[in-house]
Amino acid sequence: MKQPDTQRQTLSGHRLSRHADYQIAYKAARKFQSHLMSWFMAPRVSVAETARVGLTAGKVLGPAHERNRIKRRMRDVLRKHTAELPAGCDLIFHPRRAVLNVEYGKLEAEVVRILAEARAQAERLPRQ
Repeated sequence: MKQPDTQRQTLSGHRLSRHADYQIAYKAARKFQSHLMSWFMAPRVSVAETARVGLTAGKVLGPAHERNRIKRRMRDVLRKHTAELPAGCDLIFHPRRAVLNVEYGKLEAEVVRILAEARAQAERLPRQ
C-alpha cells in the first residue's frame, strides 16, 4: 500500500475560485503570450496579499476529457511551484492545445519561466 504524501503542496489557498474574481482580474490585467499559453497578470490592492492563480480551458481546446487532462497537467505543475508565484498578483493561464502533448519537463520549464517573468513584471505594475 502506498504511503500518503504528507509533503504534497496544494493550490487551495492560491486559487481564483469565483467568477467575480476572474472578472476583476481580467479588468485590471495585462496579457502576455508564450508558445504554450497566454496568461494574464493583474495587481491586487496590497503587495502583502497572497498570489492567486486561475486556469481556464475553453471548448476550443477539444472534448471534455482532453480539457480536463490539460487542466490536470497545469495544476500539477503549478502545485509544485506555488512558492514562485508573484506576491500581490492574480495570474490567469489560458493553455493552448499543445499543452496536451508536450513533454512534462518542457511544460514545467515553461511555467517556471512564466512565473519568473511574472515576478519581474510584478515589480513594474502599478498598484491600485
